[in-house]
Amino acid sequence: MKGNIEMSEKKPANKRQKRPLTPKRKQQSRREFLRATALTAGVVGVSLLGFVPVMRGNTLRLRPPGALKTPEDEQQFFASCIKCGQCVQVCPVEAIELADLPDGFGIGLPYIDAREQACDFSCDGLQCVLACPTGALTHDLDYPADTRMGFARLARPKACLAMQGKGFKGQARGADYKGLLRYEEIDRWTPIPVSEHPYDLEICDLCVRQCPIEIRITQCEAAASEKQQQVARVAQQVGNECPPKHAITLEPEDLGDGIARMKPIVQEGCVGCGVCEMICPVESAAIVVDLDENADTVKGA
Repeated sequence: MKGNIEMSEKKPANKRQKRPLTPKRKQQSRREFLRATALTAGVVGVSLLGFVPVMRGNTLRLRPPGALKTPEDEQQFFASCIKCGQCVQVCPVEAIELADLPDGFGIGLPYIDAREQACDFSCDGLQCVLACPTGALTHDLDYPADTRMGFARLARPKACLAMQGKGFKGQARGADYKGLLRYEEIDRWTPIPVSEHPYDLEICDLCVRQCPIEIRITQCEAAASEKQQQVARVAQQVGNECPPKHAITLEPEDLGDGIARMKPIVQEGCVGCGVCEMICPVESAAIVVDLDENADTVKGA
């Protein structure tokens, strides 16, 4: 019994004593802790930044036709869209994409990158609107001319070929550009690559020439019968489809230097589809689509 007590009182001889940290090691541990804390805070902060547009209801994305939004507020669109991708599947020019991880809480929402591939209304019937199951792309939209996606602006006048009095010859965006447009003189219904349709223009008018609204006006003006002409006049007054109001025109610009310059003038019929930005042959585009304006806000200004 006595022997057991003596053994229990003995401390293990092989137990290591924890050595205190040196000042250098303490400083290194503190730096590692601060670095890990800063990294964690940064990751959380960046993640929460994706929630800011949702809370504020605004974004920096061009939305498909009919999106339930205003230039200042997209909350209704955020709430209505179920991110099903139906609009993506039916777009004939594959203009619509779904937002990815960098968009944070906006992931899965449809958007259009106009410079890469604009909406040219090739479907005529607004297939993305018809395919939307929730009305996030409002079913009240009947005609492309009633769309309010944004509003075009000549952002770089000095880069514009027409403003320089220059023409354009060749492929608008180069041989490697994969964007699609519908060329009625080639195929009324099937879009083709822009790279397969070279131009030879005395004065560059691509932004006007390829504007879907201006193309529609030309179609409407080609109507021969008196009845069709009468409908067109009434339609123009009430903002219906045929003909819509002009979206963009070329007007002479006299700078007193004897050069025959033409200036693209964006008109109140602009719907912000982005074709002008897409087809502009200069890098970066001389004309862009602003998201904080549309035909209604510009008209009311």
